[in-house]
Amino acid sequence: MSQMHQGKSAFVWYFSLLALANLIWAGQGTAVKFLNRHLGPIAITFVPFYIATLILIPVLLRNRKRKALTWSDWRRFIIAGVCGQVLAQLGMTMGISKSLASNAAILNLLIPVITAVLASFMLGEKMTRLRWMALGLGLIGVFLLSIEDLRQSSFLEAKYLVGNLLICSGCLGSSFYNVYSKGLLRRFEEIEILIFSYIAACAASVPLLTWVEPVRPAAFAAFDWKSWAVFGFLAVFMYGVSMLLFFHVLKHIDVTVASASLYLLPVFGVLLAAFLLGERLSPVALCGAAVVLVSTVMIMKYDTASQ
Repeated sequence: MSQMHQGKSAFVWYFSLLALANLIWAGQGTAVKFLNRHLGPIAITFVPFYIATLILIPVLLRNRKRKALTWSDWRRFIIAGVCGQVLAQLGMTMGISKSLASNAAILNLLIPVITAVLASFMLGEKMTRLRWMALGLGLIGVFLLSIEDLRQSSFLEAKYLVGNLLICSGCLGSSFYNVYSKGLLRRFEEIEILIFSYIAACAASVPLLTWVEPVRPAAFAAFDWKSWAVFGFLAVFMYGVSMLLFFHVLKHIDVTVASASLYLLPVFGVLLAAFLLGERLSPVALCGAAVVLVSTVMIMKYDTASQ
C-alpha cells in the first residue's frame, strides 16, 4: 500500500471519528433541555457523568496494565478533572442558566482558538499559516451559520454578564482539558486519562450535589422512557463514547488540528434541528455549513506539522 493511499485512508478514518464525536456533542443541548423539566442544571451535568464513570471503570480494569499510580500521577489527573472537566461542564451549564443559549452558541466559537493558543504554550505545537487560515475560515463559516443567534445575542446586557463570563470559563476549561490530556497521552492510555480524570471530577462535584443542588430520588421516578433514553444518551454517548473517540484521534494528530473539528458542532446542530424539528435551512446557513466543512477537511488533509 502506497504512502499516499495510507495517508488518504488515515484522513478519512480520523475525520469520520471526529465527525461522529461532534455529532454526539451536538445533541447535548437538546438532551439537557429535555431533562430540564425533571432535574436542575448541576444534576443534569454530573449524575450522567457519574454513571459514565461507573460504566467505564470495568473497561479500564480489563485493558489497563497493572501499574500502581503515584501521587504525582493522581495530581495530574486531579488537575485534568477539576481544572478541565468540572470547570468546563459547570461553567457551561451554569452560564447558560444565567445567560442565553444564543450567547453560548457564539462564545463556544472561542474553544478552537483558545485551544490553539494553549497548545502553542503548553505543548509547543506550531501555529502554521494553514492552521490560522483553517481556523479563520471555520470561524467565518460558523458566523454565517449563527446569524440568527447573533441577532438574538445580548453580550453587553448587565443581567447576562455573569452568565457570559461563566460560559467563557467553560470554554477555557474545555480547551485546557483537551490540551492537558494530549500531554498526558505521552505516558498514559486514553482510557486511563478519561476515567481517572473523571473520578477526580466526580469527587470534586459531590459537594455541589450535596449542598447546592441536592438530587431527590423522586425526580427519577417521574422519568418516562424518553427521559431515560436521553439520560442514557448523556451517560453512554456524551461522556463515554464521544470522549474515547476524540482521545483516540488525539493520539495521532495535534490537538490544534483536532479542535478545529469543533466548528462542525453548529453544523450538526443546524442539521439536527432541520431533520428532527422541521426547521428550514436558509441559503446563508447552507453556505456557512459548506465553509466549515471545507475548513475542517483542509486542516486535517493538508496539515503536515502533526504528521
